[in-house]
Amino acid sequence: MRLLLFLCLASTCTSALADTEEWLFENWQGPPVPIRMYVPQEASANAPVVIVMHGASRDAARYFDDWRALGEKQKLVVVVPEFSEKLFRRSARYNLGYVFDPNSGKRRDESQWTFSAIEPLFDEVVQRIGGEQQRYSMYGHSAGSQFVHRFMYFKPEARVDNFLAANAGWYTVPVYDFEFPYGLQRSGITEEDLPGLFAKPLTLLLGREDDDPNSPKLRKTKEAQSQGPNRLARGLTMYRVAKARAEELGVPFNWKLIVVNGADHDNAKMAPVAAALIVSP
Repeated sequence: MRLLLFLCLASTCTSALADTEEWLFENWQGPPVPIRMYVPQEASANAPVVIVMHGASRDAARYFDDWRALGEKQKLVVVVPEFSEKLFRRSARYNLGYVFDPNSGKRRDESQWTFSAIEPLFDEVVQRIGGEQQRYSMYGHSAGSQFVHRFMYFKPEARVDNFLAANAGWYTVPVYDFEFPYGLQRSGITEEDLPGLFAKPLTLLLGREDDDPNSPKLRKTKEAQSQGPNRLARGLTMYRVAKARAEELGVPFNWKLIVVNGADHDNAKMAPVAAALIVSP
């Protein structure tokens, strides 16, 4: 893995690589978020922007390393925020978006949601690079995949062209048989919202070999197990149930499913497939 050494002045950091930048994003109501960004040389003013969400290990540097090479090859502006365990503790503060207080169950003010960092982050990215982008893609792997598909639920007006959710460990399935976060009961998302959600450009990316039921970080609650014994099975359940629900409602269903042969629970094996979808959806 390439080691990036950054020289920091005030809140802005510039790397020895002219096309790589790091800074603290503070233009929202939550804690400062370290950002790594790659801008390909000779990128056009409308080069696609992808915001990459890391997994539960919070290893943003590794995700940046994986995606920087893809950005260089395919002329993508790659943005990797780091939601540290220290400031964004456990799943409630990260991949569940901090929508609900984990103790009281009450819905928080939207400005406090972790999800609420993403739209202003995109605006800041465009400003920093002097771009003309109006929309962006979101990719997440593992816990980051959970972040992405729940962000789609709770931020329906977000300017996202591609929601790319790879190898989530478990899902918020669009049914009302389970309470949030396993289903939509008590989520504030209504049946009337479902047609709009099914029309979203969500792609579920599943590793064919991500099928270990004894994976050490795989959630094994009763509700998660009802989705399937492993990540592959749970992703297939998510797609199947959502498609059936859209058919029941008689509404368009724009979600896609891609099973990646030879891939297990490894971001480096999933990211190239996602990057190709951004360039040629």
